[in-house]
Amino acid sequence: MTSKAMSLTGKAICLLSIAATTLVLPTAVPAHAAPPANTAPPVLPAIQQWTGGSGRLVLGDQSRIVTPAGSTPQLQQLAGKVVSDATELTGLHLTAATGTAAAGDVLLKIDPAADFGAVLPALKPEAYRIDVSGGKATVTAASQQGAINGATTLLQIVVGSADHRSLPVGSAVDFPNYAVRGFMLDVGRRYFTPEFIRSYIKWMGYQKLNTLQIHLNDNEIVAPNGDWSQAKSAFRLQSDNPAFAGLAATDGVYTRADWDSFEDAAAAAGVTLVPEIDAPGHARAFTKFKPELGLNGGNSDHLDLSKPASTDFMKSVYAEFTPWFRGPNVHIGADEYDKAYVGQYKTYINTIAPYVRSLGKQVSIWGSFSTMSGGGAGYDPDLTVNSWNNGWYGPKKAIADGYDVINSNDNQLYVVPFANYYHGQGLDGQWIFNSWEPHVFPGDQTLAKQDPHLLGAMPAVWNDLVRANYTELQVHGLVEKSFPALAQKMWSGTKAGTDYQAFLNTTRAVGQGPGTAYLPDTLGSNDVASDLARGRTTTASSTEAAALQASNATDGLPDTRWGSKYTDDQWLQVDLGSVRRISTATLTWEAAYAKEYDLQVSTDGTTWTTVSQRRGLTGPTADQITFPATDARYVRMQGIKRGTAYGYSLYGIDVRGASDLAAGKPATASSSETPWLTPELAFDNNGTTRWSSERTDDQWLQVDLGSPRTVSGASLTWEAAYAKDYDLQVSTDGTTWTTVSQQRGHTAAGTNNLTFTPTDARYVRMQGIKRGTGYGYSLYSLRVS
Repeated sequence: MTSKAMSLTGKAICLLSIAATTLVLPTAVPAHAAPPANTAPPVLPAIQQWTGGSGRLVLGDQSRIVTPAGSTPQLQQLAGKVVSDATELTGLHLTAATGTAAAGDVLLKIDPAADFGAVLPALKPEAYRIDVSGGKATVTAASQQGAINGATTLLQIVVGSADHRSLPVGSAVDFPNYAVRGFMLDVGRRYFTPEFIRSYIKWMGYQKLNTLQIHLNDNEIVAPNGDWSQAKSAFRLQSDNPAFAGLAATDGVYTRADWDSFEDAAAAAGVTLVPEIDAPGHARAFTKFKPELGLNGGNSDHLDLSKPASTDFMKSVYAEFTPWFRGPNVHIGADEYDKAYVGQYKTYINTIAPYVRSLGKQVSIWGSFSTMSGGGAGYDPDLTVNSWNNGWYGPKKAIADGYDVINSNDNQLYVVPFANYYHGQGLDGQWIFNSWEPHVFPGDQTLAKQDPHLLGAMPAVWNDLVRANYTELQVHGLVEKSFPALAQKMWSGTKAGTDYQAFLNTTRAVGQGPGTAYLPDTLGSNDVASDLARGRTTTASSTEAAALQASNATDGLPDTRWGSKYTDDQWLQVDLGSVRRISTATLTWEAAYAKEYDLQVSTDGTTWTTVSQRRGLTGPTADQITFPATDARYVRMQGIKRGTAYGYSLYGIDVRGASDLAAGKPATASSSETPWLTPELAFDNNGTTRWSSERTDDQWLQVDLGSPRTVSGASLTWEAAYAKDYDLQVSTDGTTWTTVSQQRGHTAAGTNNLTFTPTDARYVRMQGIKRGTGYGYSLYSLRVS
């Protein structure tokens, strides 16, 4: 039995041994009062419609995921996936079966004639409903895609429940607001491993994001010294066809087997892959392979469209690789070509688009027609347009020209990792949650909600900085800041309410989903999810000019900056407002960067500790620094040596809290004072719930982090029944324990922030030694960093 299963009360375990499940009735109320209705279960994205009953259905290891006799193989496979996913995320050992559902079971079925509420007809295939009553649950979907969505929500409800195995009685009706809920990843400029791609597909599916566009070729924006032979470029698909030998990149490619694994993962997750092969601009990989097809004698990243061979070559590329692609759509790129050749460009579009359709695919394109031609007149009419820039081709103009559009607006939805433009530190999830939906564009281009020609939205990561040193997991850290909010606003808009912190609690409770262990979860706490320095009081030793004031470094704007006087010994300091537990800071330098500086922290603004010494920097960059979790109210950049003759100049300083490795993880304890003050409540990211032990000194609370992690701190928030003396202990196997912090002589409840030598641990335990009151031990939370 897993630690999660062991955390059930003895009564629940006893009942589960008798039957597959039990209904846990609500707390007794006076006879004249009706039991309270269950509120909508917190899931991501939020459910469109909910009608609550009372009580809960508790699943046990004898519960089954049942599909009706005669169900499709795909539906039966989905039932098996629910079983394996539940085991991975909750420890439940369900089984898949065919036939009739009994008490304690979940029935998974497809019925297009069922009532799916106010869903738009075009979106009905993704709709589903969940009905929990009469001792069992039923997931009814309009199609296989709807069944995947319903099964995902069912799993999230169970994962997010306090006992990790129950469902509230009630009925949910759910469906999306938009057909395309996407994300685009530029792998042309930077290789991302197959493991990363598969993990992202699974992560997206868990949030009901249903479209992943993979940008398969590109090059650096400007050739070094104008010499394109020195430019970095790549095409990421590797064919066995000798005609394409030498086309594939040498620093990372995807074979047919790799791509098949992406498609398999996508089918299971309800995600559609949109491969993008970009031409006639951004085409250095092709002009390098065949220089005779490039402009300027091949010294270019543009194909020479005056040569029919250029178009013929691109036809051969699409003919070679389109059979790899199982989805209905292929993206042909076609952005940012030299408008001096607009006639040839138009001919190319009008030739390639129907050719790709002849291969059995619909065609998408980056919106460029306003800049190229003043509009879409004369272009192939059967295209889907990613509206990425209002000037190049805004959504209103594209729709007026007859096209369906996807919102990929650069001003709002582009991330260029660690650049000083296009959200180099990631999109602001709180702004997305509060102010954005797919119909929102900058300026006067906002559309009506659910405009029939607006298919949805697709934020994008562009790896412009091809020579910068960062990893795919660092990119994930940027993307994760806004992904949940984007998923929410694309699926059900404002149904999650207006409380962003409550929304983040839901995100943490449901987790990242099955098969995503490769992706670090950086949303483990509120502090991680937001920039603690944003808008805080910021001071400096000097300012170069009135317009370059210290507060510019914490205003969140990418184009304002602080600049110091032209001497080495200068500093910038931010007051976080209160003591916070932090572990990451990112300093985004303007051209006047620091060659050497210290990052310092302080709890009182007087005594400073250096947490990182930065030496030998060679140019302006977004310098991300990770250090052992530490308590700080003040954070300071202390300049030591300038990198230029000017002063120090920062676009921004971003400070993040230490992630809570224990959030939502399985918990056990030596005892619980009552059946409702159970161990997992100390790890549910809810400051009003708590665990409480029996009233003896030798009691403990333990959390399983899921895998060995390097830990260096903990934060324990005590209820009135606090510990006077206790040890914090760690273990790699749950058997042999090491004390990393001895706490003695506490005299009151509150929060104890502990720091210790970094050590590897899978299990962390509060071992009580002496109580501070006549009651037991009671913790609102035990956070691990």
